[in-house]
Amino acid sequence: MRFFLAVLLLASLRAEAAEPDPALVAAAVKEGTVVWYSTLIVNQIVRPMAEAFEKKYPGIKVQYSRAASSDVALKIRNEARARRTQSDLFDGSNTVFLLEDAGLVADYRPRAAEDWPQELRDKQGRWTALNMFYWTAAVNTNTVKPEDVPHSYADLLNPRWKGQIAWTYDLTPGGPPGFIYNILTTMGQDKGMAYLRAFAKQEPVTIPAAQRVVLDKVISGEYPLAVMTLNYHATISIAKGAPVQWLRMEPLLQSMSLISIVNNSPHPNAARLFEEFMLSDEGQKVLADNDYLPASPRVPAKVPQNKPEIGGFKVNTVSPDQARDELPKWVAIYHELFR
Repeated sequence: MRFFLAVLLLASLRAEAAEPDPALVAAAVKEGTVVWYSTLIVNQIVRPMAEAFEKKYPGIKVQYSRAASSDVALKIRNEARARRTQSDLFDGSNTVFLLEDAGLVADYRPRAAEDWPQELRDKQGRWTALNMFYWTAAVNTNTVKPEDVPHSYADLLNPRWKGQIAWTYDLTPGGPPGFIYNILTTMGQDKGMAYLRAFAKQEPVTIPAAQRVVLDKVISGEYPLAVMTLNYHATISIAKGAPVQWLRMEPLLQSMSLISIVNNSPHPNAARLFEEFMLSDEGQKVLADNDYLPASPRVPAKVPQNKPEIGGFKVNTVSPDQARDELPKWVAIYHELFR
């Protein structure tokens, strides 16, 4: 009984500590608005997240727009040059690195994530992980027999897959450069490059579209197999009856979407409060309920097996700093071997 009461007390103290400072809430309500430039899908998560925040803080209105990371960064840069900064915070896998050298990223260490693993938080407070991505292969279960399903990177070199493997044209850690990084990290430089040369001879088909579109082409049967697709995208489609399966081709590649605050934003207190909400257990559950994978170690995914803690699969993590510093090297290897 005493142990049970102690657990309840610790949970209560944890919840109380995670609540934003009342002074921050008051200042945010006084500002009345927060502007979010997002790279996430509006109907799937941006609108539900905004609505959940507005319900909890009815005095604050969330305004949002969606674009790709590079476009979000360009918009923030152009507004800053014109001295008409409009946005308060932004997300994206690499948006922050397109802005930090220009001094457009504010430092903020959210209380909601103060006990998260350090790899999910920037030491300088420039970013915090918002949601996680796990990149792996996927197959069409109608066109690929169970005994033919590849289970390892070595299996992708089977001659049957020549010209049959699709991947995106997106030259980010979520595309071919991330695949290259994962192979080199797993196998080492010499063996990894030998593997990549052999994989290039398989003539993977580059699809000029996003990763979701590549997966849809697998589902439609246009290609039997794809690499560098998101495991939760497959899960969403499986729930709708699609003939697709994501593969535990270990190690999967782990990356993350980051949330940051714009320096000298028009509503800095509302920006901090909104970030605190998105990173709180409540906000992270909104992500999970809408099929995204929450970054918080405390909040499970809608399909818990999609995260390595429950799914039990191994990952290689590409950190935000690695993505910033080493992406040109991976892109150069891609152009050398695959173009």
